[in-house]
Amino acid sequence: MSSPSDRLFNPRFFVMCAFTFSVFLSVFQILPVAPFHILDLGGSTFASGLFLGFLTYASAISAPITGAIGDRFGHRRILIVSSVAIAAFSVAYGLTPGYRVVLGLAVVHGLFWSGLLSASGAYMTSFLPERRRAEGIGYWGLSSVLAVAVAPPLGFWIYRRGWLWVCASAFVLNLAMAVIAWRLPDDGAGKAARETTGTGVSGLLEWRLLGLSATLFLYSFGYGAITSFSALYADAIAVTPKSIYLTVMALSILVSRPFSGRIADRFGYRRVFLPCLALITAGLTLLALSDSRDVMVLSAIVFGVGFGTAYPTFAAYLMQQVSPTRRGAAFGAMLAAFDTGIGTGSTLMGGLIGRFGFGRSFGVAAVLSALAVPYFLAADRRWGRRGVKMPSLDPSWIGDRHADQ
Repeated sequence: MSSPSDRLFNPRFFVMCAFTFSVFLSVFQILPVAPFHILDLGGSTFASGLFLGFLTYASAISAPITGAIGDRFGHRRILIVSSVAIAAFSVAYGLTPGYRVVLGLAVVHGLFWSGLLSASGAYMTSFLPERRRAEGIGYWGLSSVLAVAVAPPLGFWIYRRGWLWVCASAFVLNLAMAVIAWRLPDDGAGKAARETTGTGVSGLLEWRLLGLSATLFLYSFGYGAITSFSALYADAIAVTPKSIYLTVMALSILVSRPFSGRIADRFGYRRVFLPCLALITAGLTLLALSDSRDVMVLSAIVFGVGFGTAYPTFAAYLMQQVSPTRRGAAFGAMLAAFDTGIGTGSTLMGGLIGRFGFGRSFGVAAVLSALAVPYFLAADRRWGRRGVKMPSLDPSWIGDRHADQ
C-alpha cells in the first residue's frame, strides 16, 4: 500500500486539471480552424500554416527565459498574467480583418503561451510524489488530451456561426483560467529560487537540458504537421469528419495513458521512452500512406499511443536532471525543443504539401522522427545524469495552510 507521501490525487491536483483543460480547450478551438479562416481572408496554404508556426516559434524562443522567470518570480503569478494576456489576444484575433495582422498577433501570443505552459508544468510537479511522477504527469495530461478531443469539432461547429464566435469562446475560457489561477496557493518556488540564486538574469538558460530536449524537436515536427494539416488532408481524400484524426489520436491517448505512466515509473523512463519514439515513427509512416478513413484512423491510434506516452515519460526523466528551484527552466527547455518542432512542422509542411502532396510530406515527418532514437541515446550519454538524487524542495516554502488534505 502507498504511503501518504505517495498520494497522487488531492484537491490541488484536480484544480490544475481544470485549469489545463481550459487552456487546451481554448487554444485547440482556434488552431485547427485558423488555417480555414486565413484561407477565407485570402491567404495561401503556406500562409495558413504560418499561424501555428509563428505562435510556436515565438513560444520556443522565449520558453527557456519565461520558464526561468517563473522560477524566480512565482509560477502562480505567471499563470495569472499569461491567462489575462491570452484572453486579450482572443479578442484581437476576432476583430482583425487581415490575415497578416493575425499572423503578427500570433508571434506575441506565443510569448505568453510559453510562460503559461512552463509555469503550469513546474507548478504541477512541485507537489507530485517523486515515485509517481510520470504517472502524475500522465494523468494531469489527460485533461489536455480530453480538451484536444473535444475542442476541434467544437471549434468547427462554432465556426459555422463565424470566426468571431470562436474567438469569443476562447476569451471566456481564458478569463476562467485567470480566475482558477488566482485561487491557487503559491507553490513557494519563487521565494526558494530568489534566496538561492538571487533575482538577476544570469544563469537563466539550461543549455544541458536544451541538448537533451532536442529529441522532442525530431518527433514534434510531425505533430505540428498533424495539428495544422490533418483536417485538410482528410478533406483532400474525402474522409469525414475532417477533425477525425485529432479526435481519434486524443482518444487513443486517453485509453493508454493511465497505464503508460505507471509503467514508466516502475520500469524506468528511458526504457519506456525509446519504444514510444518507434510508435511515433510508425504512426507517421501510416499517415503518409493513408488513402482511406481506416488507414488514417489506424495511424491516429498508433501515433497517439506513442506520442501520448512520450511526453510525460520524458518530462519525468528530465525532472531527475534538475533541482526543484529550476523546474520552470526545465519545462522551458522542453517547450523550446517541442515548440520549435511543432512550428517547423506547421510552417514547412504547408510548402511541402503545396509542391509534393500530403503523402510525401508526411513521409518527411516520419524520417525525422526516426532520427530521434539515435539522437536521444547519444544525448543521454553526453548530458544525462544517472543515479543522482536531487534534493526535495523544503516544504516550509509552501506553508502549512496550503498543505493538501
